[in-house]
Amino acid sequence: MRDELGLRIRKAREGLHISQDYLAKRVNINRTAMVQIENGNRNVSADELSAFSEVFGISADELLNGKKFDMPQMVFARSFSELDETDQNEILNLIEFKKQMKAKRTA
Repeated sequence: MRDELGLRIRKAREGLHISQDYLAKRVNINRTAMVQIENGNRNVSADELSAFSEVFGISADELLNGKKFDMPQMVFARSFSELDETDQNEILNLIEFKKQMKAKRTA
């Protein structure tokens, strides 16, 4: 699993065209540790995983397991959680209304 995580971190870093040194500084580790992580020779702490996730703009689950989540759904989930309960209920009611309208169109 370390090898796969290291490979995903390397691919994400290269996809953003950032250096190992830059990423290491952002994650608060030294470059040697960064090389070891990417080569699968060092474990990643929870704090480091969180920092990688933040730098890359992807979920920790995607880094750990390679599972991608649809970006609009992630944005919606984050935005939804920032709303108060009244606004959340209003959105849930709208979703239910839209589902009922769709069901009527397809019936």
